[in-house]
Amino acid sequence: VGTLDAAAIERVRDEERPDPRDADELHDALLTTGFLLEDEVDRDLFAVLECGGRATAFGCVFAAAERLPELQAIHDIAVTIKSPPSRAAKPWTREQAIIEILRGRLAIAGPTTAKQLADSLAIEEREANHALIALESEGVVLRGTFSAPNEWCDRRLLARIHRYTLNRLRAEIEPVTASDFTRFLFAWQHATPSSRLTGIDGLRAIVAQLDGFEVAASAWERAVLPQRIDRYDASMLDTLSFAGEVGWARLSASATMPVAATPIALFLRENADAWQAMRSPEELVLSDNARRALELLQSRGASFSRDIADDVAIAELVSAGLVASDGFAGLRALIGSAKDARFSGRWSLLRTEMSRDDAVELQARALLRRYGVVFRRLLTREANAAPWRELARVYRRLEARGEIRGGRFVTGMSGEQFALPDAVEHLREVRREPHDGRVVVISAADPLNLAGILTTGERVRAVATNRIAYRDGIAISAMEGDYLRPLHEDGETFDVAAALAGRRVPVAAGFVGRTA
Repeated sequence: VGTLDAAAIERVRDEERPDPRDADELHDALLTTGFLLEDEVDRDLFAVLECGGRATAFGCVFAAAERLPELQAIHDIAVTIKSPPSRAAKPWTREQAIIEILRGRLAIAGPTTAKQLADSLAIEEREANHALIALESEGVVLRGTFSAPNEWCDRRLLARIHRYTLNRLRAEIEPVTASDFTRFLFAWQHATPSSRLTGIDGLRAIVAQLDGFEVAASAWERAVLPQRIDRYDASMLDTLSFAGEVGWARLSASATMPVAATPIALFLRENADAWQAMRSPEELVLSDNARRALELLQSRGASFSRDIADDVAIAELVSAGLVASDGFAGLRALIGSAKDARFSGRWSLLRTEMSRDDAVELQARALLRRYGVVFRRLLTREANAAPWRELARVYRRLEARGEIRGGRFVTGMSGEQFALPDAVEHLREVRREPHDGRVVVISAADPLNLAGILTTGERVRAVATNRIAYRDGIAISAMEGDYLRPLHEDGETFDVAAALAGRRVPVAAGFVGRTA
């Protein structure tokens, strides 16, 4: 359970604090709670009970006659009233009596410590601890750090405090517009010039963020990674691949030959099992050569391409999502962006032994790293995502632990929304930042292509050769092949056309041609 709101704790204590209107209600409270302290009792109402032999006081403790057998098992006290025969007939050990009395006390105390409970009942702290452990084994109380270390709280009260805390946290969040959220995403994913990362460590951070997202094979090194890494070089990805930190594979398998547009995912190798576990178990029809290559890898294990001696069969197995190489050079050779596959390393089978539940939780965390804020509509382009109902169960559990926040973060998006705490703070900063009017161009294959998903306009096909221009979080124009299509009233300008085409062009819309 995450940190609880102090106001929520006091609210629940106030709700549970006895507030009797007459002597009968005070008697009920004394029965339920085991005992009350001097500052918790209305003396006039208590006098009525005392005169009727229904309650008594000793020291600072006020108790109903029915609870005297337990209290007398704890303390050697002499009283002038008697407990009803039905209650007096049951024998109590000191240990049993402390457990039952503290059970009632915890029902109104809220988060408290063993020492506080022991002091209220005038017993030793170790005795209170033993009683609390017994109640914990029954599932009555929980222990943890609620308002201070080493506290105990009635499970029912804790659930209510937690609910009030979540309601307060959700209410304090002011949602941002879709355009501000897009501005946030560009900075969150390091896709703007000022937020780009550098070096191999930066590349590893980017792969961790885009973990499991499938992009057209050729777009990774032509557009997606250079968009996020300053002075990106292919050797960086090779270094991480051969170091065993980063892997690649096709996750949405299909029995076709790999080409530049074939969807390929990059992921941290430690997460490879999770993404494989999410694949649908459909049976793929393989050629005889591909089947022989598969059997060779099954019998020999990881092998070099010269040992397999059939690049076409390897390509078919890659497209089927069954094999991958140590290095990214193997994929470059298959899609024609490199001439020699000898530097691809070994080819090996892709297997997984991870359970689906574990895989869904890992994927849920990966999506949070990718977007900072997640909701159902945002995952439209996540081809390998688990159903939202499964992800939402994980997010609700993480919210209950205090690891993430739930609430309304982006306006106009229906359903539940969840966010990392850092993302919430970053959203606030983005809202306060003035718009700079700068045009940012991305590949349509980029994960940030959310045109027509976060907004009501038309979508742009996620093809590596298409480009989209954004200004202040709004998709304003798209270059699709040789055609410039404005997406917003601000998109039909020559500076936007030049940014998309990579050169000055004679028109701001229509067929313009461009250089790649």
